[in-house]
Amino acid sequence: MDGTWTVWGAFTVDLVVRLFLAENRRMYALSHWYDVALVLVPMLRPLRLLRLLALLRILDRSAAGTVAGRVLVYVTGAAGMAVLLGALAVLDAERKSPEANITDFGDALWWACTTVTTVGYGDRYPVTGEGRAVAVVLMVMGIGVVGAVTAAVASWILRRAQVSEEAGARPERRHGL
Repeated sequence: MDGTWTVWGAFTVDLVVRLFLAENRRMYALSHWYDVALVLVPMLRPLRLLRLLALLRILDRSAAGTVAGRVLVYVTGAAGMAVLLGALAVLDAERKSPEANITDFGDALWWACTTVTTVGYGDRYPVTGEGRAVAVVLMVMGIGVVGAVTAAVASWILRRAQVSEEAGARPERRHGL
């Protein structure tokens, strides 16, 4: 069985179980129409990626309590989008060149991931001017991601230290005093 059909089967089982557990199955199906459509019309399977938007909303809500958390969520989301768009852009630029070593989407995605994470193995690299321009944008994005993660961790450590210091500076309240 193809992996794609396995994933479709998992979505089908998930939907059937959720429908079975729902108090009002019809209402549940209507309110989750996109899940029903994805299962009933297999050619819509690529739309499953829209579920990532819901995940990003949840992450945004959980990080909403801190500026550092929101920055981390937004920077990570932007980096993910930059990787996908960078992979598509470099593939478009490089596939025209006979010297290119980025010739399919897998190579382009690998190159974009290693570039944005500032690893840059060097096994794949752009040879065209347009491809190199995309590389510069991804490098800057990668540096921004590393900086944002570092800043978020530093902010969290400082906040914890401040809370701990404030707790130690407060005198204890005793009953009856």
